[in-house]
Amino acid sequence: MYETAGPAVDDERTNLAAADGPPALAVPYDATHLGAKPLRTERMVLRPLLPTDADDVYEYQRLPEVLRFIPWPERDREEGRQHTEKRAAWRTIADDDDALIFAMVLVGEPSVSFSREGVRGDRVIGDLMVRVSSAEHAQVEIGWVLHPAFQGRGLAFEGAREVLRFAFESLNAHRVQALLASRNLASAALCERLGMRREGTMVEEEYHYGEWEDTAVYGILRREWAAAADSATAARLS
Repeated sequence: MYETAGPAVDDERTNLAAADGPPALAVPYDATHLGAKPLRTERMVLRPLLPTDADDVYEYQRLPEVLRFIPWPERDREEGRQHTEKRAAWRTIADDDDALIFAMVLVGEPSVSFSREGVRGDRVIGDLMVRVSSAEHAQVEIGWVLHPAFQGRGLAFEGAREVLRFAFESLNAHRVQALLASRNLASAALCERLGMRREGTMVEEEYHYGEWEDTAVYGILRREWAAAADSATAARLS
């Protein structure tokens, strides 16, 4: 037998949902200003992806251990450049499936390429996606990819935490989700560290590299994120 939530639990959930109000995603959102005023974390600058980031992006875009968990085809350098230019053009979020890509720029880490002036700027070590799943219902998806050489240092959490804040505070999302390959244990652990719950598994949902793959769904509501953020702030101040 399965136990069901009692009336008190159902009433509490209804009241909390009502307190959030109806969906009101802040779209259209023009991210152009984030070039001059990017998001910042303890160690990184998060700004919209640029065409000039192509060489840095290709350093992780070409790696088999990255492609194993991301539905990107294998690309040569020129194809990778074209893909980066395409994603860099995404600056306005308005409708379902519109996306914005944040470059994860590690301050003090030299880029693999030089500018026209012969200067090496800070390196793009990964990127973070914000995508509208449903504008009508204020649903947003986030995703991430990080060069394996920079994993294990908390940088993915640092960046994803800031993009999660952006989704709730700047876009006014009601719910944020992450979709990932079920076997991607590192990303699953990151979701849990961000306070997201595993909401289900879509069995054999996609076909990659000669096999069917399950997709795990993680999610968090704005009120849950806000409560966790308030608790973290109180802990720092105590």
